[in-house]
Amino acid sequence: MADRKQITGAILDGPLAFDNAISLEAAEQKGIDSPVAGDPDILVVPDLVSGNILAKQLTFLGHASSAGLVMGAKVPVALTSRAENVASRVVSAALAALVAVQQQQTPIRK
Repeated sequence: MADRKQITGAILDGPLAFDNAISLEAAEQKGIDSPVAGDPDILVVPDLVSGNILAKQLTFLGHASSAGLVMGAKVPVALTSRAENVASRVVSAALAALVAVQQQQTPIRK
């Protein structure tokens, strides 16, 4: 999509293995020259199972905070794990509300 200019205003690279995406040192050791290695803002996964694995690694091993949101429906859907804490649930609901407001203000292009 970036090649077709559908995604602009960002630096994109990949696919990268997880270690190369989050560690510049790992990428350099493997000879990978990437403008995002070690400092990604977003990690994109190929499917739901991979996304679930990544989210749980970040949450339980990296002590990361998270918010879950499913896009593409008529309204955003907050999606959290049963194991999520209250803060993650609240942040997910707030994110869904922000996206809903933005969707109401922006006409849908077809």
